[in-house]
Amino acid sequence: MKHKNQSESSESSQEWEGKGLDAQEAELRASLGNFKASVDAWSSAMMSRPRTAHEMVVRRTWRAAAGWALGCVVFAGSVSGGMYEHYREQEQARVAAVRQAEQRSQLAAERAREEEDLLAKVDSAVSRQVPNAMEPLASLMAEDENDATR
Repeated sequence: MKHKNQSESSESSQEWEGKGLDAQEAELRASLGNFKASVDAWSSAMMSRPRTAHEMVVRRTWRAAAGWALGCVVFAGSVSGGMYEHYREQEQARVAAVRQAEQRSQLAAERAREEEDLLAKVDSAVSRQVPNAMEPLASLMAEDENDATR
């Protein structure tokens, strides 16, 4: 292959040497003109074709942004839902504790009333009526107790 390319290049150089300078310049100008015309045609063809790559990139960019936004919304919803659930459980526990404390205080008050009633019954059952004959002596003892407390 090298030998063939070398022989072709030597032949083309011999052709250039055989022609005059004006002829070479005209041929060069024609070649450059043809090259420029083909580049211009190619360029205009590329400019007039639809640009799908740019639209695809734009669509993918919006899809990615929408995907990230949706993911953030789902994440925020999950976190806020979990936080709300935790808050609701704490609130229910607090309400249950308040109710339990109220029930304990009501139960303690009820027990205190029952004890007072029981003591009143015991006092009434234990206390004896003073016989009529001993009434003056009982009244003197009640007065002595009042004087002693003063």
